[in-house]
Amino acid sequence: METNLSAEKAFAFLSEFENTSEWDPNTPVMDKITPGPVAVGHKYHAESEFRGKRQSLEYEVIELTANHIKLRGENKTVTSFDSIDVSPNGTGSVVKYTAEFSIHGPARIIQPLLKPAFNSLRDPALNGIRDKLNSLAAA
Repeated sequence: METNLSAEKAFAFLSEFENTSEWDPNTPVMDKITPGPVAVGHKYHAESEFRGKRQSLEYEVIELTANHIKLRGENKTVTSFDSIDVSPNGTGSVVKYTAEFSIHGPARIIQPLLKPAFNSLRDPALNGIRDKLNSLAAA
């Protein structure tokens, strides 16, 4: 998705993963556990809403460059890989957010049936990113 905020400022905001609850309506809690500037190995505690239930996940930054961050989130039933890539687009930027989920244990056989539920999380999150970044650009 495209935003009016510069790539540098957009990535600075999004890579501070504790800001997630400001743009993702399905993640009301995202607490930074590791102090200091974001770095590989930093950890976060998230509480996300999924199918009417609150799920806790522990995230860890596993990749970080000037315009890319990848985190691994996990709890006893699911593993999530979230990647954010930001590139310049004129005076604004293009944000690519990818989230991949895999179910653990016996429930894994129903994972294909959950794809619509996982996809329902996408649009509110992407709209939230765009709206938040554009509001930062307008400020």
